[in-house]
Amino acid sequence: MNEAQDLFSLLRQSTDIDPQAIDAIKRTVAEGKDRELCRINAPTFAAKHGLDEERAIGAFLHAARVGIFDISWNVLCPGCGGVLDTNATLKTLQKDEYTCALCSEGYSPTLDEMVEVTFTVSPRVRRIAAHNPHELPLMEYFRQIYWGSGVDLPEEDFAKTMEAFSLEDIELAPGERAVLQIQLPPEFIIVFEPVTHSVQFIDVKGEATSERRSLSLVFDRDHIQNQTLEMQPGPLRISLENRTDTRALPTVFIAGHELHDLLGKRRPFLTAKRLLTNQTFRDLYRTDTLDINQRLKITSLTFLFTDLRGSTALYERVGDLSAFDLVRAHFQVLHEIVAAEAGAVVKTIGDAVMATFATPDRAVAAALRMRDAMRALNDKSGREDLLLKIGVHAGPCIAVSMNERQDYFGQTVNIASRVQNLANAQAIFATRAVVDDNLTADLLHRNALTPVPHEVSLRGIEQEVAVYTIP
Repeated sequence: MNEAQDLFSLLRQSTDIDPQAIDAIKRTVAEGKDRELCRINAPTFAAKHGLDEERAIGAFLHAARVGIFDISWNVLCPGCGGVLDTNATLKTLQKDEYTCALCSEGYSPTLDEMVEVTFTVSPRVRRIAAHNPHELPLMEYFRQIYWGSGVDLPEEDFAKTMEAFSLEDIELAPGERAVLQIQLPPEFIIVFEPVTHSVQFIDVKGEATSERRSLSLVFDRDHIQNQTLEMQPGPLRISLENRTDTRALPTVFIAGHELHDLLGKRRPFLTAKRLLTNQTFRDLYRTDTLDINQRLKITSLTFLFTDLRGSTALYERVGDLSAFDLVRAHFQVLHEIVAAEAGAVVKTIGDAVMATFATPDRAVAAALRMRDAMRALNDKSGREDLLLKIGVHAGPCIAVSMNERQDYFGQTVNIASRVQNLANAQAIFATRAVVDDNLTADLLHRNALTPVPHEVSLRGIEQEVAVYTIP
């Protein structure tokens, strides 16, 4: 643990990290069960230890940066919550489509709910069983490796829960063959192998029979799914062969309410979208996010654009030096507010700021705080020097890498920018996608603010857009 002590000492040198989060992480690394240190779900960890989520996520990011944790970007099946692919960085997520054999569905990955970000303790700090996943017991392989951190698996009696819908299972070494003898009940049966993600569905119905049937299954990396078979209830002999270079873990499930109940219990997890809108992540991993050729989809992201009205006149009125100090102070305040509202500054362009937020309400909360902050700065100087225009819009976009920086592209970005251009001094303009959000509506109601709607035409947009002024 000497190296671990050194790394935690290094971590404590930063004043930006919540010391309570560091303490909770250090205790878990020292005393936690092995499975508690494999693919840690940061929001769940924060709730368990009474920590602020954003500060906990920031602590994990700093801890990963110094080498205490390894970050994993896992592509999830939105149906069963299984991990379809694991990546050490987002750069290696290159496939246009992923197929879940267990759900018999194909998915185009989005960064919203299909890519989770987890943290596993580095073997330099502490060795855990999951560092050698092919040595994990079958039940622990499902718990720690197959299912993502968003599936709310029971902490206790997990094996008992699995046994409620499991008929049989076996471990096959590379090249090994085996036979399972089972009695088919009148249920829908799944023979699932979680290492290769291979599956065989058996629809068992009709009159029971005493005739013994035979089924042969081969596990390799090329054939993950076979056609659904129909069989009568009764005895079945399953011949199994593992043609991979790792062990296989074929398991026979009953696809009944026990399995569906298990998979239906979900909890929040750290999505790739949320992490990309985290200021700490952008600061620490500025050049190590996306590959130059990647185009990753986001179903919905909220963009906030700001600009200073009359900044040219400001430089003429107060002089370059004073104007520069004012503009710099305004940038610092905006950065602090964006980070405090769980957003991230993507870039600054002249006197303008482009920021992103995972949800519209956090962007509107930031916009309200920005307006108040500019008023406070103006009151302090006794002049109306900082007149901030703000535009907010939410919608789909594509995460890209441009000019060695993680950026965003798409019509949503264009609309957000043009909505900001509509705003006059100290105004906040937002689109219907923003004000119709339930959390945004609650926020505005609590602040006794009623958005004023008007239809506008935006350059390059064919149809008029409903834009609201937030007074």
